[in-house]
Amino acid sequence: MSQSRKLVVAIDGPAGSGKSTIAARLAKKLGYVNLESGAMYRALALKALEMDVPLDDGEDLRNLALSSTIVLEPAGDGNRVQLDGRDVSQRIREADVTVAASRVSVHPRVRQVMVARQRALGRKGGVVMEGRDIGTAVFPDAEVKVFVDADPGVRAERRLRQTALKSPRDARRLRSEIAARDERDRTRRNSPLVPAADAITLDTTDMSIDDVVAAVYRLVQEKLETEHPA
Repeated sequence: MSQSRKLVVAIDGPAGSGKSTIAARLAKKLGYVNLESGAMYRALALKALEMDVPLDDGEDLRNLALSSTIVLEPAGDGNRVQLDGRDVSQRIREADVTVAASRVSVHPRVRQVMVARQRALGRKGGVVMEGRDIGTAVFPDAEVKVFVDADPGVRAERRLRQTALKSPRDARRLRSEIAARDERDRTRRNSPLVPAADAITLDTTDMSIDDVVAAVYRLVQEKLETEHPA
C-alpha cells in the first residue's frame, strides 16, 4: 500500500465467523500487524488451567494477567503465540482452552489489563485486530470497523473442519458450544458482542475467505483515498 498513513482496522464477530483468518490475511496483504485478541485470552486461560486458578475469580485472573508475558509473532495465516517464552500456538486451540477463554474474558478486571496492552500495541496504527469488542471497547476510534457474522450452523461446520473431529456427535456438540458461547458473549454486562454503531456488517455465510478479505481491503483503500485523494 503506497500511502504512508496506516490505519487501525477492527474486525469483530462471533465464534466461527472467520475473523481470525480474515484478519491474518488482511494484515499480510496490507503489510500491517495482526493483533489477535482471542489468542491473548486463550493464552491467559491456558495458564489459569495449568496453575489451577479458578476461572470465576476475577481478581486472581487479573493478577495472573499482570504477571504473564504474551507475545504474538506473525506466522503464515495466523500468529505464533508465546506464553512466558513457550510456544502454545497449538495448545490454545484445544477445546478445554476454548471454553476456559470464554469464561476468563468476561471478567472486567481481566479485560482492563488486556485492553491496555492491546491499545499500547496499536497506538501507532498499522494494525488489524479481531475479537468481540474491538470496534466498541478496544479501539472505538478505529478508522475501519467491520462486523463479520454467519449462520450458526455454518460457523459450527467451519470449526469442525478446523479440528480432527468428524462425527455427527462432534458436530452437535460444537453447535451447542457455539450457541452457548454466543449467549455468553452477547449478554455479558462488560463489552457485550454487538456491532459498533459505525461498523460495516458482512454476512459471510455464502462468502469465501478471499471474498471477505477483498471486501475489507476495499474498505481500507476507500478510507485512505478519502483522506488522501489522488
